[in-house]
Amino acid sequence: MIKVENVTKTFEKLDEHKKRFKFNADNDISFEVHEGEIVGLLGPNGAGKTTLLRIIAGIMKPTEGTVSIDDMTYDKNDLDIKKNMSFLSGNTKLYKELSPYELMEMCGEFYNVDKKTLYKRIDEIIKRFDMKKFKNQRIDTLSTGQTQRVGIARCLVHNPKYYVFDEATSGLDIISSKVILDFIKEEKKNGKGVIYSTHYMEEAENICDRVILVNKGEIIATGTPDDILKKTKTSNLRDAFFALIGGEKNE
Repeated sequence: MIKVENVTKTFEKLDEHKKRFKFNADNDISFEVHEGEIVGLLGPNGAGKTTLLRIIAGIMKPTEGTVSIDDMTYDKNDLDIKKNMSFLSGNTKLYKELSPYELMEMCGEFYNVDKKTLYKRIDEIIKRFDMKKFKNQRIDTLSTGQTQRVGIARCLVHNPKYYVFDEATSGLDIISSKVILDFIKEEKKNGKGVIYSTHYMEEAENICDRVILVNKGEIIATGTPDDILKKTKTSNLRDAFFALIGGEKNE
């Protein structure tokens, strides 16, 4: 289980008069994600989603609060946690000089996957994502959709228990998006825990067991999509979000 408890992340920046001031990108955030569950983290750009996901993935440290994965914390069990965690962002940078096959080999070696298991998994992943035609091409020659498939592929090599997806389908065509969404649903069936961040509310309605709506660094609602729609008396999560914040001007 992923457990986020009272997480706050504070940054400093300059105002229009070049004076420093502090602000909370995330403020007192708490929730849990269980195995075999897809939890959507939804909100507009600047709501604090990416900062929170980077904290969960161990890329950033919270200013206050804790994140634990299966009762382990990053300060004591960093490597053990990361062996069971994968993080994918819509703008994840890959090694463009490598081929998809070489990248998966490198990631497998990084996670100490034994050779026999590694090459078997690579072959399975190539088949699963229909990558045979471009598995040996340089990554910088691939299309956006192909590159995103490679991004997912490198997340699969070490067979993680949890996935953190940050705007994974942003900018993709409908076919490439479907590949990613189908993969997420399959991994749920395999008992994996998934945090799925997006500003495409319709995607979340289709795949998420629970959703967490955030605005300006704070949780404004949490529950199943149906529960939130009933609570706000709306027909979709987009309208529900605006109902909760009091209109578009408060986004």
